[in-house]
Amino acid sequence: MKTCDPNFAKEVMAMSKTTLTRCFSCMTCSSGCQFQHIMDVKPHAIVRMVQTGFREEALVASGPWLCVGCNTCSTNCPNAIDIPAVMDAIRQISIREKRKIPEPNINNFHNAVLNSIKRYGRTHKLEIMMRYKLVQRDLFSDVDLVIRMLAKRKLDLRASKVKELPEVKKLFTKAG
Repeated sequence: MKTCDPNFAKEVMAMSKTTLTRCFSCMTCSSGCQFQHIMDVKPHAIVRMVQTGFREEALVASGPWLCVGCNTCSTNCPNAIDIPAVMDAIRQISIREKRKIPEPNINNFHNAVLNSIKRYGRTHKLEIMMRYKLVQRDLFSDVDLVIRMLAKRKLDLRASKVKELPEVKKLFTKAG
């Protein structure tokens, strides 16, 4: 039997600073999402799970982990609900509760991006790709892509750093 957590919606709304009670499940968010076809639970259904307190179901869904935060859903939403913020809140709760992440490769990539920002104050795409590929033990599947990106000067061989790197590092210290 599925149980409902009446405080789940309040928790997610507080973290996301979004009023989910405005959602009337028009499904516009899901219909505009470029990644909904690979999600086990679509954005509108995630919002509905949160609204109705289905905590466990929302926290084990892959949808929040596959959301790239492009804001297409929020832009199309007739009630301007910040769905990427909701997805982020669900990810944060999952991490805080040390739950098994349904899309561990995405979390590994996310960590590689954050580590790059922590080191340089911005992303160094080549290093992110290399570190991610090392963790995945998949070094050569995208070599053709790397070569094309290098040829188009979309990847820098050396990382550039921001001038105020200590300020960026303070943000990571504050975040814990």
